[in-house]
Amino acid sequence: MNRPKMILFDYGQTLIDQGRFDGVKGTAAVLEYAVRNKYHRTAEEVQAAADEINEFLGRKKREKRHLIQVEVPNRMFTSYLYESQGIDLPLSPEEVDRVFWDGATPGRSATKGIGDFLDFLREQGIRTGVVSNLAFCGKALKDRIDDMIPGHGFEFILATSEYLFRKPNRRIFDLALERAGLTAKDVWYVGDDYACDVLGAQNAGIYPVWYLGAIDVPYTRQEGVLTVENWAELKAVLQAL
Repeated sequence: MNRPKMILFDYGQTLIDQGRFDGVKGTAAVLEYAVRNKYHRTAEEVQAAADEINEFLGRKKREKRHLIQVEVPNRMFTSYLYESQGIDLPLSPEEVDRVFWDGATPGRSATKGIGDFLDFLREQGIRTGVVSNLAFCGKALKDRIDDMIPGHGFEFILATSEYLFRKPNRRIFDLALERAGLTAKDVWYVGDDYACDVLGAQNAGIYPVWYLGAIDVPYTRQEGVLTVENWAELKAVLQAL
């Protein structure tokens, strides 16, 4: 365990407690903008079509999502979805992302203590950044983090929608290292998903930290993995190095 020069963070359930995802609410928000709905589709019907596509892509079962390591940007997904349902939207792909995401899962709050922890890292001269598995556009992710964690100080915020590969594929971690100008031994990665975040970082040679403070699925602690339930715990680990 080396003292890191930089710590990279996951987004959902790590930096932000997103709350429950509701695709019907997101779709209903988008449909409010429709200028044509040829077949008079309801939000439930459009979301059922979306679920069918996600089933085909293998994205419905959370426990198997780590097997999908190539990102399908939401702008491609929704272009097909709405046009195939006879629906015209006067929105840019970025606007569709934002409207749907805000409707489906607006984000409840930043995880408790993250602001203070980021301040501590800044005082210690430890750099920070974000690498998130996210189909929504990178600007939507940055805007949400800027809004919910003002003054965060992240050097960069990478959304996989912009870079093809998803965690746990090491290519997205390697890209972050290139962006940081650092080698893997100088970087830690903190996330809530064991398969994508812990094993993914480990496979890229980055020291992983498993954050359980906002986890929303069952888990079993793994021997030999630094695991924390709050940011104060991780602060104490760093102070001891």
